[in-house]
Amino acid sequence: MNFQLTEEQKLIQKTTQEFADSELAPGAIERDEKKIWPREAINKMAELGFMGIMVDPKWNGGGMDTISYTIAMEEISRADASAGVVMSVNNSLVCYLLEKYASNTVKETYLKPLASGDKLGAFSLSEPQSGSDASNMNALAIKEGDHYIINGTKNWVTNGIHADYVLLFAITTPGVGHKGISCFIIEKEWDGFDIGKPENKLGIRASDTCELYFDNVKVPEENLIGKRGEGFTIALATLDGGRIGIASQALGIAQASLKASITYSKERVQFGKPISANQAIQYKIADMAMEIESARLLTRKAAWMKDQHQSFGYYASMAKVYASEVAMRASTQCVQIHGGYGYMRESGIERLMRDAKITQIYEGTSEIQRLVIARELLQCIS
Repeated sequence: MNFQLTEEQKLIQKTTQEFADSELAPGAIERDEKKIWPREAINKMAELGFMGIMVDPKWNGGGMDTISYTIAMEEISRADASAGVVMSVNNSLVCYLLEKYASNTVKETYLKPLASGDKLGAFSLSEPQSGSDASNMNALAIKEGDHYIINGTKNWVTNGIHADYVLLFAITTPGVGHKGISCFIIEKEWDGFDIGKPENKLGIRASDTCELYFDNVKVPEENLIGKRGEGFTIALATLDGGRIGIASQALGIAQASLKASITYSKERVQFGKPISANQAIQYKIADMAMEIESARLLTRKAAWMKDQHQSFGYYASMAKVYASEVAMRASTQCVQIHGGYGYMRESGIERLMRDAKITQIYEGTSEIQRLVIARELLQCIS
């Protein structure tokens, strides 16, 4: 068993560390406060090849493995989790789905510009009445000749405002449950496609989240991804990979919390000594480090299994649950160690705690992930 990174993986780690520290970290507090989408940073991330890391080079991607992706996601999210989720959606959900399930014609038209970062993608599954119960959807796609006519509303769509293309899941055969759901790729400029206002969120405020509205949107038949009725299966398989990305995002937040805690505890003097000399603080730092390392190993195992083309959903669920809860604990303890300073917006410390919370919710809540894990165990162990 080899835990050493390859030279390529070390290079992606060094490159993303330097980019995160020089380009993302300096403006992260202001972007969070004012809900400023990190346009310049996303453009530079595209130039560096971060927006299609795992895509085959023939489709303009970086051709790297999933472990390299987790490394990059952790480093980007360490500086700015908002930029991290923009990158995660485009990589884990949009590019992955298209490369695995789309026709070569669709890949040529849509995957190439998405993987290069010339265009940005969004993944639209949830609706106002459906979150964890994702198959309970109302969006309807009716076949008319060589097109589908789509009507409905989607919500909680990350990248929804700035995306050029949206992967949309809609019912094509009513009355048969999840077997009647299909997947389409939609262009933002098509008639009848409208975008709602940006949501005012607790965390990851520099990324955009919104509702999307479809009013008789005419979609060419060739924009159907996979076969009719396969959409829900495609969505679930894609979300397995997405959970590795979110686990990596959570790791970045947790690592930032640990580093800030160590730095501050060595600088802050109380009762004539730095607070790092107090055993209570040392225990907090030790617990953070142990949990982060455990979460990192679990996340990389899920990534390795994906790269080996093994069934990885079980481990992806464990990685997401554990890493997200580690991020929440580490960021909360980081605020505690900083005391009153950590509670102030200008410190940037409380942002870590706010950003961490969403990793326990999106792309499958911790409760849903525990169901996935338990069901796998109950089926496999007699």
